[in-house]
Amino acid sequence: MTQHSRFTELPATATRGALSIEYRWIDAARADAPLAVFLHEGLGSIEMWRDWPQALCARLGMRGLVWSRPGYGRSTPRPHDVRWPVDFLSRQAHDVMPALLDALGVDASARERMWVIGHSDGASIALLYAARFPSALAGAVVIAPHVFVEALSIEGIAHTRALYESGDLRAKLARYHDDVDSAFYGWNDIWLSQDFQAWRIDDALRTIRCPLLAVQAHDDHYGTMAHLDAIAAQVPHAHVHALAHGGHSPHRDAPDALNDAIARFVQNQQARASIG
Repeated sequence: MTQHSRFTELPATATRGALSIEYRWIDAARADAPLAVFLHEGLGSIEMWRDWPQALCARLGMRGLVWSRPGYGRSTPRPHDVRWPVDFLSRQAHDVMPALLDALGVDASARERMWVIGHSDGASIALLYAARFPSALAGAVVIAPHVFVEALSIEGIAHTRALYESGDLRAKLARYHDDVDSAFYGWNDIWLSQDFQAWRIDDALRTIRCPLLAVQAHDDHYGTMAHLDAIAAQVPHAHVHALAHGGHSPHRDAPDALNDAIARFVQNQQARASIG
């Protein structure tokens, strides 16, 4: 992504301090186009999306908003003595993202036409946002979502910690985060904590009313198709789509197949909305 980042300030609340949030608009001049808000993975940032949000927005005819969540990219780092709480994903969905949209002037009418597109932890946040604000979205796309903790996820995250502490992963991630240890251990410590093993959000998804596409690759090393099954059980109108290949990051490893699935779903929903 070649655009320069901007920053907006979010005031302190009862559950968090004031935050500086890094964000970028995609095709902001297209004020008449629906807005797609992108929510990155647990170690992601604006830069780590690369050019995929731009390409998808062009394919969908949308403008976009990408941002680095607190603790990631150039946004306010997590203080090293603070551990993310078990409900950290819910707090992002219920507090931080609405505050960001308010700060950027995304009004109610724009939100009704808005799509949220999330990957991994960002997909969980997208689900929780759609559940909390059931009438505020045109639709949601979740890629490799987590709705509960699987042994496979914990094994993969533990392996990632070993790579970070003894390999070159730390150096690679340091290019994308102002405080790479804050970003990595904020995510890694909570996922590997004993308290987090009982975390699950499937029951919370019953209130989702907007069109929902959930995508998972069969060769994802962080999660299985059980997450799509859990979503379908709670959101009967959800469309689930399995990719033969794409790993945990199909936007990077199988972008054509992923973009085709997303474009087909969004276009179908837009056609239905125009008829209705």
